Amino acid sequence: MLTNMFQDKELSRLGFGAMRLPLLPGQTDPAAIDQDQVDQMTDYALAHGVNYFDTAYPYHGGQSERAVGRSLARYPRERWYLADKYPGHQLAERYDPAAIFERQLDKCGVDYFDFYLLHNVYENSIQVYMDPRWGILDYFMEQKRLGRIRHLGFSCHGGLDTLTAFLDYCGDRMEFCQLQLNYLDWTLQQGREKYELLTGRGIPVWVMEPIRGGKLADLPQAQGDILDRLRPGDSAASWALRFLQGLPNVKMILSGMSNLEQMADNVNTFTQDRPLSEEERAALLSLAEGMKSAVPCTGCRYCCDGCPLGLDIPAMMAACSEARYALSSNLRMRFDALPEDKRPAACVACGQCARACPQGIDVPGAIRELAQALEKIPDWAQVCREREEAARRDLG
Repeated sequence: MLTNMFQDKELSRLGFGAMRLPLLPGQTDPAAIDQDQVDQMTDYALAHGVNYFDTAYPYHGGQSERAVGRSLARYPRERWYLADKYPGHQLAERYDPAAIFERQLDKCGVDYFDFYLLHNVYENSIQVYMDPRWGILDYFMEQKRLGRIRHLGFSCHGGLDTLTAFLDYCGDRMEFCQLQLNYLDWTLQQGREKYELLTGRGIPVWVMEPIRGGKLADLPQAQGDILDRLRPGDSAASWALRFLQGLPNVKMILSGMSNLEQMADNVNTFTQDRPLSEEERAALLSLAEGMKSAVPCTGCRYCCDGCPLGLDIPAMMAACSEARYALSSNLRMRFDALPEDKRPAACVACGQCARACPQGIDVPGAIRELAQALEKIPDWAQVCREREEAARRDLG
């Protein structure tokens, strides 16, 4: 197993993410985790050098922490590192960080976390994390001082400006950042710029969604054939993982594996260092461009000058490109954080933006397409309300 040194710890470069654990046969309830399969996957991971396990308060309806804790408890504590997260992005302000943290320790069956993250810093949660009234950062810094958190970091699904603002606020106290990063989002979600920002600030990168929820493991035949000609026999997933292995500031790559077959394939990828050549990397990024069906916006912002509502049109064009590839809750969260008169649905289709666009884009049409796409994504505020209710029941 390939490893990286992080301060005084030797970490496997592959981590076991516990957001997509196997379910019991015939079950669709995310809380119905197949513990036997989780144990088998944990056994395989540890036997092959994986020593980093990542869970979070809301995963699997609140049951991921318990499943991971039970599985790891069968091994000596010094064999593994456990990461958990504080769900400040989804819980109301009345929740005391201490109550959640103590509950997490109990659910995982541990008395400290090796790694702990402020979960999902994005446009709508950043103010909760930064507001001194709730004392979130102060509380977790104190837990770190007490040794109940060994390393403190954060995860981020926000845009580049949000990431920059959070780093300006407390980057000197964050030891690592967990970021959605893969060869598609390298350009689709400004992954390159975010990676370079963190690298420039001296903050190591942890990667989530390296295979884009499995989408990059199941490519169309034509695209898969291109990669197979370059590296016969290598899986599509291995290409996504090896792309990230070529980024020196990526210290941890988390994969949400759902069965032993996926685990074995990913472990095999990390048994030897086989970085992509320049030719292979160029082919992969070219393939990604062909997957996007992107709006050809260059971000010149000429369209913004005459917009009567002051909409951030380039951000909407980028989001439209992302929506054409795949819908996700993160996409809706980004716009739910805005006032209603700044969202895509507020566009009055006056056409000023299209007249100003040097690329000749039908801007109102793309904004309308984005607004319709966002309507298809579950309401994040409703999801948060449901999770708050689950948290109330969990905390008794």
